[in-house]
Amino acid sequence: MSPLKKNKLNKIRFKLDKLDNSLLKIIKKRTLLVKKVLALKEKKNQIIDQKRIKFILKNIRKKSLKNKIDPKITQKIWKNMIFAYIDFERRNFKKK
Repeated sequence: MSPLKKNKLNKIRFKLDKLDNSLLKIIKKRTLLVKKVLALKEKKNQIIDQKRIKFILKNIRKKSLKNKIDPKITQKIWKNMIFAYIDFERRNFKKK
C-alpha cells in the first residue's frame, strides 16, 4: 500500500474509532432504558415479545431503505442487539 493510501486509511480508521466511541455512549443509554423496562416485567416469560421484535425489525427495514442503507446490514445489527438484550434481561431478571 502506498504511503498516501495508508495515510487515508489511518484517517478513516480514526473517524471509525470516534464513531465507535459515540455508539458505546448510545449503547450505555439504551442499556439503562432496558434496565427500566426489565424492572417493570413481573414474569420471565415477558422478556421475549415476538410482536415487538417483528415491529422493530419491520421499522428498521423501512427506515434503512428510506435512508439508502443496506437493510441486510441493519437487520443483522438489530437482531443481534435484540438477542443480546434478551440475554441481558434473562441474566438480570429478579423474581418479585
